[in-house]
Amino acid sequence: MDTGVLKDSEDKEAELKRIKRFASLLDECVPIPGTGHRIGLDAIIGLIPVVGDVFTSVTALYIFRVAWRLGVPKIVLMRMMLNIGIDFILGAVPVLGDLYDIYLKSNLKNVRLLVEYLERESEPYKGTL
Repeated sequence: MDTGVLKDSEDKEAELKRIKRFASLLDECVPIPGTGHRIGLDAIIGLIPVVGDVFTSVTALYIFRVAWRLGVPKIVLMRMMLNIGIDFILGAVPVLGDLYDIYLKSNLKNVRLLVEYLERESEPYKGTL
């Protein structure tokens, strides 16, 4: 029975690259001329009331699912879900939600949480016996 957990390191690397590109597309694919800021599809689609926010929250669950498949602990998954929930709730507020999408970039935050966990897991034990 397939549990959905990724065990092969090549599969893990490929999946990690895929979600990094995906998060970048959602949070920073379009430069704002004259500023140092970038926005993504999350902020653009989020301009559509209700439907846009639901759609972008559902797409954010893809990153969450990959983290789960990579064996991320529940506490990290809960932090990721909190980011998705805050993005969804604030996204429902006109203007404030769009500003949140532009500046806080919850999808990139979730990828960062995942990468930080994977880096900690790959470090050799530094304690003494």
